Amino acid sequence: MKRIRLLFIGIALQLTASAQSKVLVPGTAAANGFSGERLQRIDRVIQEYVQKNWIKGATALIAHNGVIVYNKAFGLNNAQSGTPLKSNDIFRIASQTKAITSVAVMMLFEEGKFLLDDPISKFIPSFARPKVLDQFNAADSSYTTVPAKREITIRDLLTHTSGLDYAQIGSPNMKAIYAKAGLEAGFVIKPQKLADAIDRLGTLPLVHQPGERFTYGLNTDVLGRLVEVVSGKSLDAFFHERIFGPLGMQDTYFQLPQAKQSRLVSVYTEDRTTKAVIPWSDTTFRGVTIDYPVNNNGYFAGGAGLVSTTADYATFLQMLVNKGVYNGKQLLSRHTVDLMTRNQIGDLMLGNNKFGLGFEITTEKGAAKLGQSAGSFAWGGFFGTSYWGDPKENIVALLFVQQWPFSHGEINDKFKALVYQALK
Repeated sequence: MKRIRLLFIGIALQLTASAQSKVLVPGTAAANGFSGERLQRIDRVIQEYVQKNWIKGATALIAHNGVIVYNKAFGLNNAQSGTPLKSNDIFRIASQTKAITSVAVMMLFEEGKFLLDDPISKFIPSFARPKVLDQFNAADSSYTTVPAKREITIRDLLTHTSGLDYAQIGSPNMKAIYAKAGLEAGFVIKPQKLADAIDRLGTLPLVHQPGERFTYGLNTDVLGRLVEVVSGKSLDAFFHERIFGPLGMQDTYFQLPQAKQSRLVSVYTEDRTTKAVIPWSDTTFRGVTIDYPVNNNGYFAGGAGLVSTTADYATFLQMLVNKGVYNGKQLLSRHTVDLMTRNQIGDLMLGNNKFGLGFEITTEKGAAKLGQSAGSFAWGGFFGTSYWGDPKENIVALLFVQQWPFSHGEINDKFKALVYQALK
């Protein structure tokens, strides 16, 4: 009996390993836990948004148990030329870069390169002896500071509790301070190096004491530089060698090759009066360029620099849902994935949810809003892309739009509800 029991345990372990190694494959909804008829409700909702000129187009992908049950494109890639949007078109994923940088950090953590509670100044000296903003003079952006109570740790950066703010989109005082120092949010116009920008950032004040509260900021850009310092490679090279290559992510880049630039989706904005969707122009957001994936700026921003497709990013998410394994390649251990996808901010809150190491984490209270399982991990990007992974239901889902501002961003919540209502 003992031998039989061990045999069954061995078979179960082999099946688990096989499932976690599985490459995403297309399949039918009905055979893979979804109602095909109910999934068509997603079509109708997205088409309504296109027809009302609230968006020009969108792509959506849903995978369940490693099988792609929904993968569609709606509307136009380029409204001026009339080019239809395709499901393999390439989007600026902006802050979805953060999750990939966070995985890179945790890969190095697993190699014993550092501990999460190490001070970042151990690797980037300009962050030594941090100071916190005290008084600010709006007339000339001058300021006074008080000493920080402690150093910024790598964990602080992964959880956005370091006190760093965001250039161009953060609080008014810190935006002014960062602008004066020549810091940008990752969509850079002129060539520059991440190392130079992060060294300057380290000399500037924090908006609050480390660990005091959650402030979405340039934390992951600093982590991108940490990856470079510890690995001895550029962030671009590390991503391609250690993440994109092993996962087979062939359409994810900082600098999009010329041969693929025809697939880069056009970006749109809204008319300030009518809210009608119109093409992005140089005056839409001063100091922000949408050309950053094709302008050879050489800036590998860990928090905002990548372009990708729904299929590529779904592969990355499936690896995480699989507890760090995909197609026989193990990027992370299951314990590390668990560490990343549990509450890491204590009593601090992100709405009804928490934050892990690189992701928003759905709580039981947060799950009551739309039906996402507690423990789901999620985030999105500045230009309207969004995603989540649901380990309990083994779902990865993505909805990509290319627009800012996005007055009808409630489509993201509708998409979540529509995914779960179609699940059998």
